[in-house]
Amino acid sequence: MESSRSPRSGRRHSLLRAAAVTLSLATAAALAGCASADTTTQSSSSARPAFKPAAQKAGSQITVWADSTRLPSVQAYQKAHPDVKMKIVTYDGGADGSTYLQSKVQLFDRTGSGWPDVVFGTPTDVTWASQATKPGAQPFAAPLDDKLVPQSTLDGFAKGSLTPCQFGGHTYCMRNDIAQVVLWYNKSLMDKWGYQVPTTWQQYEALGTKVAKEHPGYLVGSVGDTNSHESYFWSGQCPAFSLTKPDTLRTDLQYPKCTRMATLLDHLISAKAIATQGFFSQGFAKDSGSKVLMAYGPSWYGQYLFKAGFKTPAKQIAAAPPLTWQGESTAATGNVGGGVWMVSSHSANLKASTNLVTWLTTSDANQAAAPTYPAYTQAAKAWLANPANKDYFADDVSGPFEQAANEVWTGWSNTRFSDSTAWSSIVLPALTAGKSLSETLPAWQREIADEARSQGYKVVGQ
Repeated sequence: MESSRSPRSGRRHSLLRAAAVTLSLATAAALAGCASADTTTQSSSSARPAFKPAAQKAGSQITVWADSTRLPSVQAYQKAHPDVKMKIVTYDGGADGSTYLQSKVQLFDRTGSGWPDVVFGTPTDVTWASQATKPGAQPFAAPLDDKLVPQSTLDGFAKGSLTPCQFGGHTYCMRNDIAQVVLWYNKSLMDKWGYQVPTTWQQYEALGTKVAKEHPGYLVGSVGDTNSHESYFWSGQCPAFSLTKPDTLRTDLQYPKCTRMATLLDHLISAKAIATQGFFSQGFAKDSGSKVLMAYGPSWYGQYLFKAGFKTPAKQIAAAPPLTWQGESTAATGNVGGGVWMVSSHSANLKASTNLVTWLTTSDANQAAAPTYPAYTQAAKAWLANPANKDYFADDVSGPFEQAANEVWTGWSNTRFSDSTAWSSIVLPALTAGKSLSETLPAWQREIADEARSQGYKVVGQ
């Protein structure tokens, strides 16, 4: 669900394909916030000129660009702050890899006017918005840590959640939401069949194999969606998208942490415990939605996959913390969504703009009722306390959600291109044709490398 990559993202904020469920790609994208890779390597701050704000005009109108999902929040702020003059514009928010914002900003850069003061976007948008279009020029996004937003506020976000915002030693955005990956399971069926919830990947594989034998047709996951790799390979700490330098991408799918995940998934696919058909693909909800025993996926799966998509009755679905590998003490998980808010460096009213972005991302008043999990830790507690976000589940999801929010692996980098394209164009067709993940890894890596080079990256394989 990526734009909502989540209801990204966001990551992702951009990922899900329309399903024959009540959840369409547009809805998923809007909710997720645009799912997209979540991290990036910082560039040298010495190469960047000091931030020089535009001439400030206190009380001047600010123009805000938001997607339809975030529009009510912006309108609520305007209603609560009638003294702030605002012009609100609705646009796609960067969902599905849209370059609308970038194209418009490039136009405004040429004409010297027209920039919005505040924009909602994806982590991918930050990769260009934090860079100057020419030497000595200001990037579109203002460095929020440069006397605009207190460091104490920035420190309040979940561990690593602002990494996609950070370039050259500065923070160019504030994270709206995240889509940390957890283990979803049908507690009613697990209890009925006497199964224990796995805590390691090895236990997950063993249980999946057992389920396939004892309850044929039931599933413990799917690798068939356009963001499935973020749930599994990102969580597995596979360096498919790892920036070693701002202009150098490492993609090494023969790395042991990649091959072990591929092998595990191949075993479960062969056993028919993991589907190669996507959860959000046409007909899946009707044919197999009631037979999903477990699903390793983002925090929005509960409401937007099981409840809205599969129509699973209340008090059946529960969440468990991210899985670990036996013998390894450090837990890591992926992220499938989450959007960001940016303030324009050209804004003539930085105070009003940063106040708005701060309220949108950190206030309990806004985030408690947000569609997806807030990146700001204190706001996330208010979100979890909202009955609308917890009453559907069999158990309290607060513990697993909060734990996973601070365990997203920062080795999967945010790049100038979507991480879902190569997976969708190379891996998913191969799986449909009956090939294994393991034998498809080289082709997946080549496609990632080709995309990276087309975007100006130097590519290294290990």
